[in-house]
Amino acid sequence: MYDHLTLLSGRAHPQLAGEIAEYLGVRLASVELSNFPDGEISLKLNQNVRGRDVFILQPTSPPVNDNLMELLILMDACRRASAERITAVIPYFGYARQDRKDSGRVPITSKLVANLINEAGADRVLAMDLHAAQIQGFFDTPVDHLYAAPILDRYFRSLNIPDKDLVVVSPDEGSIKRTLQHNNNIGGTLAIVDKRRKNALETQQANIIGGPIDGKVALLFDDMISTAGSIVGAVNVVKEQGAREIYVSASHAVFCGPAIKLLSEAPIKEIVVTNSLPIPDQDKLSNLRTISIAPLLGEAIRRIHRNESVSHLFD
Repeated sequence: MYDHLTLLSGRAHPQLAGEIAEYLGVRLASVELSNFPDGEISLKLNQNVRGRDVFILQPTSPPVNDNLMELLILMDACRRASAERITAVIPYFGYARQDRKDSGRVPITSKLVANLINEAGADRVLAMDLHAAQIQGFFDTPVDHLYAAPILDRYFRSLNIPDKDLVVVSPDEGSIKRTLQHNNNIGGTLAIVDKRRKNALETQQANIIGGPIDGKVALLFDDMISTAGSIVGAVNVVKEQGAREIYVSASHAVFCGPAIKLLSEAPIKEIVVTNSLPIPDQDKLSNLRTISIAPLLGEAIRRIHRNESVSHLFD
């Protein structure tokens, strides 16, 4: 079935790669990865990839620079070993926040990283929940952009929360489109937290638009939880408005800086995330639930390898 498919992984998330390999019924390719004393990455492929359809799994998660460089080196090695096609499977795409020039003398890092991935040898890219959809256009190769929403929504529907008790909340104005999709799939009413940015590191949540919130079960969705300042600020506003229970969900659990402290102290019943990037043991909160995206990525890989449509996976 997969005579010409090769799946290999960097060191960013070997557990997810193993789950995808199990879903596909293939073995992960053997790769030797280590570091020279000065920190440079050393790599050797231990099997032939000539003429193969190669899929390289590597989220560019923290430490983002190390994992990004490792991805580039993996692709370069496969290209020089005469792989027929190379697909970069990037469940979490770092450097995505700076996707436009919103002031003078700033870079567009997401375009820069897309250029690096193209130059290193990627023939196509498989990503999930990019920070901004337009990043797909930064690549000069085809991009299959998957969404975790159907998986997350399926979990929340399984909780059987009565529609009359449910409110789906956007943590800020920029997440309204995403929240509307969740609202359509799950039900309930819609509310928006009015967020004002004080500076590059701080935001202030002010009011609730829509609702009502009082006495309801609130679901808050975001694409990622990084420092958790914004999402916890939104949670506190929703709690002040009288929410009975609060669930928080995100595709990417980056969890850096004060995130764990803020989340552990917030009035959140459950935090639901995917395993798009690894979560260290010290960051696994008692109310954290992780849902695997291995079947989603595995099915996409299977369809790409067979040159079949993956469009139904976008829904």
